[in-house]
Amino acid sequence: MTSVTIMAPDPRALAEFYARLLGRPVTTSEGPREGHPPEDGWAQLRAAEGTGEVTLNFEYEEQWAKPVWPAEKGAQNATQHLDIAVDDLEAATAHAIAQGAVLADFQPQDSVRVLLDPAGHPFCLFT
Repeated sequence: MTSVTIMAPDPRALAEFYARLLGRPVTTSEGPREGHPPEDGWAQLRAAEGTGEVTLNFEYEEQWAKPVWPAEKGAQNATQHLDIAVDDLEAATAHAIAQGAVLADFQPQDSVRVLLDPAGHPFCLFT
């Protein structure tokens, strides 16, 4: 596997969030296609060679519906989420919140923090 593509209502803004969160640069960013809204476009955080990291792609989704965490019957559910290993869970959580994440109300485990990115995707920090 080389990459994960994340759909979003504003993919370039979401890529900037993950760049700040992960300390990785946005390596590619393209604006809207002709006739599309200003949020249209895509961006990428390419993994550095030999790091074992995965490239993150962000693509525009015109019919975006914010997922609900945890899942609720009849609501848009998250079909995937990112798991991010950290050394210091509390410091990493504070950093994520400072970058624009929101701590989810439901926390399933003591060694994991579920947060929501600015588009509403859940992601997990864990030790």
